[in-house]
Amino acid sequence: MKKHFLIALSLLFTGIFSMTACSGASDSAAGTTYTTVEKAADSSASVPAVNVTSLSSTGNTITVNSNEKVTVVPDIATVVYSVQTEGKDAAGCQSKNTHDVNKVIEQLKSLSIAETSIQTSDYYMYPIYDYSNNIQKITGYQATTTLTVSDLPIDNLGDILAKSVSTGINNIQSITYQSSKYDSAYQEALKLAVNSAKAKAEALAEAGGCTLDKVINIVENSNYSEVRYTDNALTSRTNSAVMKEEALSDTGSNIMPGEMDIEVNITVEYLIW
Repeated sequence: MKKHFLIALSLLFTGIFSMTACSGASDSAAGTTYTTVEKAADSSASVPAVNVTSLSSTGNTITVNSNEKVTVVPDIATVVYSVQTEGKDAAGCQSKNTHDVNKVIEQLKSLSIAETSIQTSDYYMYPIYDYSNNIQKITGYQATTTLTVSDLPIDNLGDILAKSVSTGINNIQSITYQSSKYDSAYQEALKLAVNSAKAKAEALAEAGGCTLDKVINIVENSNYSEVRYTDNALTSRTNSAVMKEEALSDTGSNIMPGEMDIEVNITVEYLIW
């Protein structure tokens, strides 16, 4: 009788149990892993060791990409322009160029432009050659100083350009528009992208018979850089032939920077069950 009892007890505890978990309301596809813990046998006990199986779920996820943008109206500009002068000798050319540049800088300051917004971004001087009769001869020198002026209010841009040209600026290289509200607009776009990502993930989870859980990872794929674009058309018109102050003033009155899109792209990963 004792021998039959021990055999029955051994068959009851020595089975190995296997379980699987699923990704939906049921547990059929969760990719769950298990660990087996060996219970130490009591040498004094007459019952053999028991295998205890525990469930350790790693969970499933849904990953979605999201793109959103916020449109802003530019309110500031950066202008890159230069003063070019010519002279018979190098010293005279340089002196004249310095004089003209100083006049421009003083004019910009009188227009309430901060000195910190005015930068000398380039300077060079080179000889002017005459190659007549196959003989290379220096006939003079040309000096160029390039100024980069930033944080110019769009509303006053036309007047600033006109007065700069009248003072001594004779080459406008580029005009770029920017938004002083870039930071807040970018953050708003990020929030919209997160909301959009959640809507996508909920639709995917519902279609797959799953329940969407918390966010476990967010990656910002877009580059955080100050939005800008170049008005090549205006630059071309400003540099064409000889631009008088009156003509440039007319151009300035028609400055229309339009709108700019601040775009973001993110990747969001959600836990599902």
